[in-house]
Amino acid sequence: MDSKNSMKRAAPALVAILLSSCGYFDKNVREVVDEPFPKKLSEWCLFTGELRRLQPNTGVVPYDVNTPLFSDYAAKARFVWVPKGTSARYDPVNAFEFPTGAILAKTFSFSGRIIETRLLVKTRKGWVGAPYVWNDKQTEATLEIAPDPVQVEWNGTSIRYNIPDTNQCKACHDRSKTTVPIGPTARQLNRAFAYATGAENQLAYWTRIGYLSGAPQPDQAPRNAVWDDASSGTLEERALAYLDANCAHCHNPQGGADNTGLYLTAGQPDPLRLGFCKVPVAAGHGAGDLRFDLVHGKPDESILVRRLDSVEPKIMMPEIGRSTIHREGVALIREWVASLRGDCER
Repeated sequence: MDSKNSMKRAAPALVAILLSSCGYFDKNVREVVDEPFPKKLSEWCLFTGELRRLQPNTGVVPYDVNTPLFSDYAAKARFVWVPKGTSARYDPVNAFEFPTGAILAKTFSFSGRIIETRLLVKTRKGWVGAPYVWNDKQTEATLEIAPDPVQVEWNGTSIRYNIPDTNQCKACHDRSKTTVPIGPTARQLNRAFAYATGAENQLAYWTRIGYLSGAPQPDQAPRNAVWDDASSGTLEERALAYLDANCAHCHNPQGGADNTGLYLTAGQPDPLRLGFCKVPVAAGHGAGDLRFDLVHGKPDESILVRRLDSVEPKIMMPEIGRSTIHREGVALIREWVASLRGDCER
């Protein structure tokens, strides 16, 4: 009798657990338009089944970008969700305008171990970042406003991986004091993706499923080169795509580094704005004894190269988001600068 009574008492709790799990009964993605956010990543119902498998729930769409931001060699999995009956509005230059309730999710992992999942949520007050840190068992991630660094192993190397806090999220995603997405732009999304239904251009796919409105045909939309794929563009196109992805979120007329006059957004037509023969506004220790941001044919005399090739505080750029040097990325920028001809003597 005691055993039967115990089972009866446990049954409601078991049902509650099952009902709350997004792996059961096809529970819909949770739409949140005001803070506070759920404490657990699983409560958003972005994924079904075992959370660590990142199996997208109905309506959650995986995507990728042409040239990503370097983050200590972390592998990244990106997803987008918008409320039913809504869509993002196409923009040829800036990040798309998403509807209230939209969610952008990006998960970072090293050697198969998931470290964090960052959400960017469009609330009624605007975009809000939320970092979720995964437990050691890889069963759940918990919202942490100011996460501690995590020691991770990658390719035989141990690094101290820093998870940005919510204020740092705002610093990178700032446009004229307003938080906005960075990655979902036409030039970054204009590429094929291997969906479960087959490979398809992302702009065309988003349009077809109703996630994007106002987009032209992909061949009429801008497209960034893939930084490490020589078949995707010239050396200069790949180098500029790399700077666009890794620097332009701050180095643009509305970004956190607007006062520098160094604007590295793709398509920048002014060589001076790109840094050629440009004296830095206030680089201080970051400039060392170098005179110009970029010098034609001379990467060793270029401040931009010096700062990409450093992890020393007050020198390294970007200032946050990495604790190691992206050797391959620096090599690309060095090769591009070395290939150019010009004269900075004044």
